[in-house]
Amino acid sequence: MPLQITERVVSGVTVLAMDGRIVLGDETNELREKVKLLLAEGRKKILLNLDNITLIDSTGLGTLVSIHHSAAARGASVRLCNLGNKFQEVLQVTKLLTVFDVSTTEAEGVKSFAK
Repeated sequence: MPLQITERVVSGVTVLAMDGRIVLGDETNELREKVKLLLAEGRKKILLNLDNITLIDSTGLGTLVSIHHSAAARGASVRLCNLGNKFQEVLQVTKLLTVFDVSTTEAEGVKSFAK
C-alpha cells in the first residue's frame, strides 16, 4: 500500500496524518519531499501522526531522523504522535525515543508546541 499523506493545520501546527508504510522507495521519498516543501514554506511546527502506519523499515527510520535534523537546522521542529505499540518498541530499542518528542495523541502533540 503506498503512503498517503493528509495535511492540515491545527492551532498553527502542520499535522501530517499518514496512512500506509514508510519503507525504502517512493514512500520515504514522498515523505522527505513533503517535509522539505513545508520547511521551504517556512513552517516551523510539524507533527507526524503515525496512527495508520502499518510498517516502517530501517530506511523509514533513517528518513524520520533525517527529517528531524533538517527541521532543526532550519529552526523548526518535527514531532511524532500516535505511535502503535510495535512502533514505540522499535523507537525504544533503537534509542530514537531520546531523539524525538513523542505524544500519545494528536491533541497532546499539538499542545506540546505551545510549551
